Amino acid sequence: MDDEILVLEKDVEAVLARSYPKQDTRNDDKYLACVSLTDLLRWLAVPPLYTTLRVNTTAVTAIEAKELLKAELKKAEKEVIVDLPCGMAVLRGADVFKQGILGAPSTMLAGERVKVMADVDGSCLRGFTKEYQGRKMYVGTGVSTVSREELFCTKSETLRGVGIQMTEALYQAPSLSNTLSSVVFPQNLPSVICGHVLDPKPGQTVLDVCAAPGGKTTHIAMLMKNQGRVIALDKTTDKVSRIQTSVDNFKLTCVETFAFDARKAAAQDAEMSGGPPYPPAMFDCVLLDGPCSALGQRPSVRNKMNASTLASFPKLQRMLLTTAVSLVRPGGVLVYSTCTIPVEENEDQVAWVLDTYPDMVLERQTPHLGGCGLPHTQLSETDRSLVQRFGPSLQTDEENEACDTDTIGFFIAKFRKQITAS
Repeated sequence: MDDEILVLEKDVEAVLARSYPKQDTRNDDKYLACVSLTDLLRWLAVPPLYTTLRVNTTAVTAIEAKELLKAELKKAEKEVIVDLPCGMAVLRGADVFKQGILGAPSTMLAGERVKVMADVDGSCLRGFTKEYQGRKMYVGTGVSTVSREELFCTKSETLRGVGIQMTEALYQAPSLSNTLSSVVFPQNLPSVICGHVLDPKPGQTVLDVCAAPGGKTTHIAMLMKNQGRVIALDKTTDKVSRIQTSVDNFKLTCVETFAFDARKAAAQDAEMSGGPPYPPAMFDCVLLDGPCSALGQRPSVRNKMNASTLASFPKLQRMLLTTAVSLVRPGGVLVYSTCTIPVEENEDQVAWVLDTYPDMVLERQTPHLGGCGLPHTQLSETDRSLVQRFGPSLQTDEENEACDTDTIGFFIAKFRKQITAS
């Protein structure tokens, strides 16, 4: 994938070129440094190295979830033992040939997904059926082309050809679709960070403005220990149904979901109970992860969005921000986030809020794993240090740091509405 690059429409690339230089400037002053547009497009064409799972802490601890996940993955895949030369060949890109298979479960059939383990010490006897307890090494996952009966009840001289077609290399993440869905939730790390930055407390009243598919909504409710009131809005019944499914899956009772146009969610004469609209200054915390151009999603090697479509998002975002600012109470918190990279949807929106609403101020975020805002924008150096931007400029050779930064492209800003003297 090293040679892949995200191909954009020329007019969209021209928009990004206004914010990203032709040459990489990451060796310059940290407040002026910026990755080049070419490097940005290469970064967007490859997936993040790490898979992030958010734990349902209302049900289990992180350690318990880890053990449950290990057991579930082990249960989901039957284990096949191969001899060491075969295992080493697999690491070099080969499939598993029938002659190299030493042991397999008695129930293994052709077409089944199997986990391939190499016998490190050469102690496994051919035809082994139980779980092998000797030293073994995982070399990948594949699909069996034969049953156990065909493998070990056939004359060895006729045993030829591929026995397991390898589908996943050693360092690829396993498929987690519908795996322990009530315990863990696959979610990009910056999305998880949004909930912690919002920092809702038990008993508070919180609004998730554009909530589908419900990942951040359920995280907020868990951080509140399922105590208080979480209102989740989205525009269509289909999207709200997805939110409700997530809520029900985690058995959360403090969440109320409504299909409603969030641009109209604030009304002076509205009631606090029931569905939207709601009166101004009702919410302790508001999260706006609104519609955006989603240019931070990885991997992507082709995007046909044009500049006209790209330009439509900031207008919608400002309408939603207007509502969000109205609904947060004095002293309350508003978090604005996007999964995109253009300055117009990120730093420029923050500057617009600060200019338009003098009682809204940026606040330092915890945790702050991302970089600062881009240079040469409308934000001051201080304000740039308060926002988080995830992108290729954060890449590092340190593995323990890379897991926190090799993510999708993302942006987070935290505002607090100041309490003014009456």
